[in-house]
Amino acid sequence: MSLTRREALGAAVALPLAARTAGAATPALPDKAGFAATPVAYLDSASTHPISLGARAAMDAYVAGRTLDPAALARKPVDRAGVIAKFARLVNADADEITWVQSTTMGEQSVLRALGFPANRGRVVTDMLHFYAAFPMYLEMAKQGVDVAWVKARDGRIELDDMARAITPGTRLVSLSLVSTYNGFQHDLKAVCDLAHKVGALVYADIIHAAGAVPVDLHASGVDFAACACYKWLMGDFGLGFLYVRRGVWDQLPRTEYGYYGFAAPDAPPGIGLSPPQTHAYPLDPPGDAPVSYAVRTGALGHFATGTYAQAIVAALDHSLDYIGRLTMPAIQAHAQQLIAPLREGLSAKGYAIVTPSGTTAPLLTALLPDAKARLSDPLAKAGVRVSLHDHHLRVSPSVFNDATDVERLLAALPRA
Repeated sequence: MSLTRREALGAAVALPLAARTAGAATPALPDKAGFAATPVAYLDSASTHPISLGARAAMDAYVAGRTLDPAALARKPVDRAGVIAKFARLVNADADEITWVQSTTMGEQSVLRALGFPANRGRVVTDMLHFYAAFPMYLEMAKQGVDVAWVKARDGRIELDDMARAITPGTRLVSLSLVSTYNGFQHDLKAVCDLAHKVGALVYADIIHAAGAVPVDLHASGVDFAACACYKWLMGDFGLGFLYVRRGVWDQLPRTEYGYYGFAAPDAPPGIGLSPPQTHAYPLDPPGDAPVSYAVRTGALGHFATGTYAQAIVAALDHSLDYIGRLTMPAIQAHAQQLIAPLREGLSAKGYAIVTPSGTTAPLLTALLPDAKARLSDPLAKAGVRVSLHDHHLRVSPSVFNDATDVERLLAALPRA
C-alpha cells in the first residue's frame, strides 16, 4: 500500500521524535542501517560526511514546517539552545562559551578581527599542518605588517620544541589545527597553550577534524578559541558551525561583531532565545531617547553572534549530536582505528609512502603518490571507491558506517605505487 503525500510528510515529521525514544538504543558498529544504502565504498568522510537517515528525517521535518504543510504544524521547534548545549558537552565547554558561525573560516576570521589583526600587527605563530586554505589569509596579513612565523613539519609532525622556539615574547596569537586536514597529526593542545600563555599569547584551534572524530576537552586544554563547521565528523551540512570563546577571554576583547543575535530586549533572559530589542522609532512604540533600547547578550553569543543561520542544519545536528553521544567518542574512535590499521598495512605493502605519523588516533590516513589524482581517479571510479585525491597524495577517512569490506575494496582497486 502506498502512502499519500500527507501521510509521508507526517511520517517525516514524526520520525525524529520517535528516534529519540524508541531509537535511543546504541547502534552496533559498523552502522550500515543508519545511512542510505550506496554502491560506493565511501571512505572520504573527512571531506564531507554523509548525512544519516535520522538527520535527513529531521531536516525533512523542518522543511515540511517551512512549507506550512498541515502535517507539520504540530511539530515542536528544534531547541536551538539545546543543540548548543549538546555540542558543548561533546567538547567539554560551557554552553555560553559557544555561538553559531557560518563556517570554521568565519570563526577564525572573527577571532582575528577581535584581536585587531592586521591593523594592530604583532606576532602570529602558525604551522604548516594548519588548514592549507588559511595560508593565504596569513600571507596577506604578513603583507600588511603582521609578523607571521611558520613552523614547519618534520616527519609529518609539528614538534613541540619547534613551537616553543617560535612562540617568543610578544606573540599575540598561536593559530593551529588540532587535527591536521592533511595527514591527521594531532597537537598536544594543552602543551601548546601552556607555551603560549607563558608569553601572554592566546591560542586558536581549528577543530573541524577533531570534534566528533576524537575526544576533545576544550576546558582541560586551556585553549582560548576554537571553531568548526558541521559537515564533517558532526554529520551535519554546509553553512553552519560553532565558535568557542573561553570564559574570561571575551571580556578582554573589543566588540567587532554587531549582529542581530548579539542584542536583545533590555529585560531579556540570557540565552539564544529570540527576544529582539525594543524599538522607539515606529508608530505606537513606547517613547525612548534613542531609536532602540537593547541589552548586549552575554558570553560568546553577545560578542560574536551575527545574523540568521541555517536552521535546517540545526535540526540535523539535533539528531546527529544525540547519535554521536549514544555511540560515544571512544567507540567511534576505536572503530575507525580498526579500519585504519589494515589500511596502513595494505598501502605500505603496495609501496605507498605513509605520511600520517604512527600513533595518530584521528580517522585519517594519508599516503604520498606522485600524480595521485591523475593516476588513481579512473581505477577508483571503476571500482566504485571514493577517497580524497590530491595532486600528489591520497587521504582515506573511514567512519561509523564503513567496514572491512570497504577497506578490502579500496586496496584491491589501488595499483602499486
